[in-house]
Amino acid sequence: MSRASRTVGVLRVVTSDDEEFLGTHGRILEAELGITTVTRAIPDQPRGVHDDASFAAASSKIPVLARELNDQVDALLISCAADPGLEAARRLCSVPVTGAGSAAAAVALALGTRIGVLDLTPQTPVSVTSVLGDRLIASLQPEGVHETADLLTASGFEACLRGGDELVAAGADVVMLACTGMTTIGLAEPLRERLGLPVVDAVRTGGLLAARF
Repeated sequence: MSRASRTVGVLRVVTSDDEEFLGTHGRILEAELGITTVTRAIPDQPRGVHDDASFAAASSKIPVLARELNDQVDALLISCAADPGLEAARRLCSVPVTGAGSAAAAVALALGTRIGVLDLTPQTPVSVTSVLGDRLIASLQPEGVHETADLLTASGFEACLRGGDELVAAGADVVMLACTGMTTIGLAEPLRERLGLPVVDAVRTGGLLAARF
């Protein structure tokens, strides 16, 4: 099978009736990587993954979706930087399963030595910290941003830009976006231009690895 014809299943961790919104990550990957995507979202989590309880709930739902899509795709991407259900999904599936968070963290290490992380939550996900280790030099949750919906506002976007400034001031030479909602709002490119540093987008990074390996 040629790379161009590869099909990647995109597993979203936010519940919505808005198909246009849910398909955002898949459309980005299709446009940039020349692949086909199939998007599925977990049920009953309109606020996505934003704390321990919502992470635990998503961790039980993602493997179910992964198993359902396994025979329809060449690879799967969990489109959440916390990588809920990643190991369980890998055990259930015969195709490769990539977690956006761990994938982005690994690529960040390839680009620099002092990684700054923009988070959705007060604590950086273990999926990221376990990869970055002591090369994680700073992390922060943008002011007023507590869940995915907060990113969809002008004030949320501006808070993310200011957060990037703070990470650079703390010594970061690479910034990683540890929330896939930051892909939805198109944060990576304006932040890259603003900072003059590599900015690692978790959806794009995870999608690239799922599409190519």
